[in-house]
Amino acid sequence: MSSPVTPYQGSASSKKAQVEKMFDNIAGTYDLLNHLLSAGIDTRWRKYAIRQLLDLKPETILDIATGTGDFAILAAKTLKPKQLIGLDLSEKMLAKAREKAGKKGLSIDWIKGDSEKLPFADNTIDAITIGFGVRNFENLQLGLSEVLRVLRPGGKAVILEPSKPKKFPMKQLFSFYFHTVLPLVGKIISKDSSAYTYLPESVKVFPEGDTFLDICHQAGFRKTFWQPLTFGICAFYCLEK
Repeated sequence: MSSPVTPYQGSASSKKAQVEKMFDNIAGTYDLLNHLLSAGIDTRWRKYAIRQLLDLKPETILDIATGTGDFAILAAKTLKPKQLIGLDLSEKMLAKAREKAGKKGLSIDWIKGDSEKLPFADNTIDAITIGFGVRNFENLQLGLSEVLRVLRPGGKAVILEPSKPKKFPMKQLFSFYFHTVLPLVGKIISKDSSAYTYLPESVKVFPEGDTFLDICHQAGFRKTFWQPLTFGICAFYCLEK
């Protein structure tokens, strides 16, 4: 059996520890690279995902793998919940999130924590957002089970993940960009030679589309939906408890 894709292949550390180290390493340049390498389209994807929660009117929202807080900040401004929590493994990413939210005058609780051991009681969260973080779970099934556990009945999780276009010419253009341009630019700006090589490799092995929904069903979700975005370079998933 092949070893799982991790940021620092050859390291004896767990995937979880390597992901934490990776995001600590690139926290200073993360926002610049994120928006530069996606040409700003990532903001549109987040807006689309949050619109799917408008009818739910969630009062409590948890943003898992919050990073520098873009998803959580947008959710706070758009949905105006009573409580919004951003959770991440990386303390340096959370520091950036706190700074950004503070400048905008937003009240968000930022917590260092593990997506596979969420520090919340059963059935207490109305909505969960996860932006480009699920493929970083060390144990995908366990992470999804935790999402299900803390969601209240009728609650929803909305997830964004990069995906692989299937049609010519986007498939070929995306492959060249993702495997050649992105790692090079990421290495130059972030100074971490592994982080932006790990990204395309992790996307390559991630179970996307209906395959991912099958895993969600196995975790206990009964109502699921997915939608390709922007020619299939991103996938949106909605899971309801």
